[in-house]
Amino acid sequence: MDVKHFNIKQLPHNHGRLPVNLVAEMPDGATFGSVADVFSLLGDGRRVQLFWLLCHCEECVANLSSLMGLSSPALSHHLKLLKNAGLIGSRREGREVYYTAADTPRASALHIMIEDTVELTCPEHEPGTDERTHAIAEVHDYLVADLGRRETIESLAARFHMNRTTLQEDFRRMYGLPVATYIRNMRIRRAMELLRTTGRGVADIAAEVGYGSQSKFTQAFREVSGLTPREYRTVAH
Repeated sequence: MDVKHFNIKQLPHNHGRLPVNLVAEMPDGATFGSVADVFSLLGDGRRVQLFWLLCHCEECVANLSSLMGLSSPALSHHLKLLKNAGLIGSRREGREVYYTAADTPRASALHIMIEDTVELTCPEHEPGTDERTHAIAEVHDYLVADLGRRETIESLAARFHMNRTTLQEDFRRMYGLPVATYIRNMRIRRAMELLRTTGRGVADIAAEVGYGSQSKFTQAFREVSGLTPREYRTVAH
């Protein structure tokens, strides 16, 4: 039965809270089927571990094989499945092929879900002795210290006296995502926490995490989680 044309009055019981809007907006079975396919793909623990690793780095096959303790054929099998699902991407440099997580809402949402499910945290990158690594770590700390602050790549490059392209490339290499995508995800994760643990209004939460427009906040929230903030609050409680 097509839920888009389902008559809510046909429900066998009326408990006084008929989910008219929810049913009207509910995706069709094929959409949920595609979600189920992704979850089925991540039914292998080593594959989830590999995907999580690639959310934080870009690495060649030989190094991934060593890091994961997998043979090259086994690793290639996992990489092929993840790539076919659109969760990771690759690039060739000479004779090496490098893999990293795809810069897509689906991949970002799964990354967040994995970390929230098992209470992992993104690895902190120690400054070390490399000056550029130290500078990128400072950029990261500056950004996450106040998620309500709005910055552009140009303003960050000027503040930290860095080349714009170098900042973008080094940040992605260290944290696995472009600056804008990483900060968007951090903002939405913070918003999710506030929606779960407080009764504050959506507009108030949107402002705290850097969105002056509630509609833009809702759009970003849906891109990451697949739900609107109000839908998320409902299912999270």
